Amino acid sequence: MMNNLEYAGFWIRVGASLIDTLILLLVTTPILLMIYGDNYWTSESILMGTWDFIISYIFPAIAVIVFWTYKSATPGKMALKLTILDANTGQKPSTSQFIIRYLGYFVSTIPLCLGLIWVGIDKRKQGWHDKMAGTVVVRNTAIEPVEFEQKQD
Repeated sequence: MMNNLEYAGFWIRVGASLIDTLILLLVTTPILLMIYGDNYWTSESILMGTWDFIISYIFPAIAVIVFWTYKSATPGKMALKLTILDANTGQKPSTSQFIIRYLGYFVSTIPLCLGLIWVGIDKRKQGWHDKMAGTVVVRNTAIEPVEFEQKQD
């Protein structure tokens, strides 16, 4: 399997992120609307209350770190055959690496998303969050052979 890996570039990672965002919105939006109603869309508040904070910030953080811990990928990454690995060993990162990686997203995003854009520049396709955590995102490029039920003579 290691021979069929390549660093995952900027655009495929954007695609994985869009899939994850869509899934997250499909889960959280109905819950937030049940709690806050249409006011959720019209309010000028950044946060509507405690439940908004828990559902919009705490739940996604826990979900992402749990997916990373058990699958080394979020659903979006899994759909696109991407995996997060330790940059030094090529093995599964530790839970602390995953937590640092998640917190690193804030560092990557705050200065005009430069840490995310860095994925497109870096030779190992690492964003700042990857560099902080010592991780890389790889793509499995193995081509699965076509198999037929009946053998030809």
